[in-house]
Amino acid sequence: MPDNMFPAAGVQQLGRFETGPNTPPEIYCIYSAALPYAVDWRDVRISHTASMHLFAALVLMTVATTAVSASAQQPGWTAARIETVEHLQALIRINTVNPPGNEIGVARYLDSALKGAGIETHIFEPAPGRAAFVARIKGTGSKKPVLLMAHMDVVGVEREKWTVDPFAAEIKDGVLYGRGAIDDKGMLAANLETMLLLKRNIIDKGGSLSRDVIFVANSDEEAGGEWGMGWLIKNHPELIRAEFALNEGGRTRIVRGKPLYVAVQNTEKVSHVVKVVARGPGGHASVPLAGNAILRLGRALSAIGAHREPVRVKPTTRKFFTELSKVWADAKERRAMVDVASLDTGRVARGARVLAATPVFDAVLRNGISAVMTGGGIRSNVIPTEASATLNIRTLPGESLDSVIKRLERAVNDSMVDFEIVTRETVDAPASSFDSPMFEAIAGSVRDLNPNMVVVPYLSTGATDSARLREWGMQAYGLLPFPLNQDDEDRMHGNDERIPLESLEFGTKLIYGAIERVAR
Repeated sequence: MPDNMFPAAGVQQLGRFETGPNTPPEIYCIYSAALPYAVDWRDVRISHTASMHLFAALVLMTVATTAVSASAQQPGWTAARIETVEHLQALIRINTVNPPGNEIGVARYLDSALKGAGIETHIFEPAPGRAAFVARIKGTGSKKPVLLMAHMDVVGVEREKWTVDPFAAEIKDGVLYGRGAIDDKGMLAANLETMLLLKRNIIDKGGSLSRDVIFVANSDEEAGGEWGMGWLIKNHPELIRAEFALNEGGRTRIVRGKPLYVAVQNTEKVSHVVKVVARGPGGHASVPLAGNAILRLGRALSAIGAHREPVRVKPTTRKFFTELSKVWADAKERRAMVDVASLDTGRVARGARVLAATPVFDAVLRNGISAVMTGGGIRSNVIPTEASATLNIRTLPGESLDSVIKRLERAVNDSMVDFEIVTRETVDAPASSFDSPMFEAIAGSVRDLNPNMVVVPYLSTGATDSARLREWGMQAYGLLPFPLNQDDEDRMHGNDERIPLESLEFGTKLIYGAIERVAR
């Protein structure tokens, strides 16, 4: 099937079609949404009368299809594929490591691309170098708007550990390397291309959308979002109110070399920062002391590492494992998924023990505790009186940070070790429905691209701006729309972050298909 499908509904005579002994053979190609392919009837022999009935039916079908909204037309994906790659390369080459961010350069790039296509844009600079960008394609207003989101900032890099320049956007063997290729400039480029395709393919061809389509590019997502979505909600809520939002946060997984499932984030863990402080006697390092604060901290961290939070199966996670078990290849893990999704506490515990061997599955079943930084000591010959470590604690929706800390205190069991809350995230938003038109639009787009993939709701372990929108009353969904294996996915925030070009194309088609569906 050609990439660009067919340009318009109609009938074109291509060759000869044998209808009867006295009728010249002809071949007709039907251009329509209903029959998007050439119909070659050379080997079919029917009566002349029957052929006229058939031809009349095809003409009626074609006329009917012509009346369908222009949204039924398919974009020219060959050109779109090239354009998306060019956009992503340009975005990666604008360094937006946060801090300091300096996202204004990316915002200006987006503004130029969309304004040049005749799309309404707004660009703000809430702080020097920071940016908030909003674009809108007007619909008929018969349905409430839908919002496309991505963030412009990226995390830092350890340049010496990269095999390529992290900001050169180099392509090697069909793979594009660069900081933000996955998180989140890949999504930014796909959203940009979706806006351009909607404008060119529907609006400019006389079609219409039932909803406004809003595109938001945020700053500061990697450091809390106060200069991004938080600032927009506070200062320009009228520009971004929508019924549905599509953001980062899900997964499109390749398992054993096969694209297997699309996990659509509809809820997420809540991120907190807690410091563990160990205290002890100080002195000269030449005289070892039993209460050494650094050694005490080491023992505390060992106890924390051995501690396991209780299993809590949330509704999204139960649905996730129920659906995933239907396509999962490994029999043992498949049974474990079914067990975890059951309402039997014994089976849940048994299934959780098996799934604990897979960190990404274990993380959606319980609160997560990760040691991320340590500190202590002033000189190599001085025993410090204090040593500390920083924990990132991710609580499941509805779970209490204070309860987690109490369990950790019992596990450490040392009065000279304290837990201090550095940052308590107060946004613990309700889950978005996995029976909504937006979720179904995503699932329908996936079915069109690969009917063998299963679409499941997903409780993400990472925090996103979607939580702010859910708290605001919006139904928000997260996608990482690019099919990735675990190795590539693990490069996010790591070294040699990269995206296969075929995955970038799949993700762009997925986003376009979902938005076109929900905005019909």
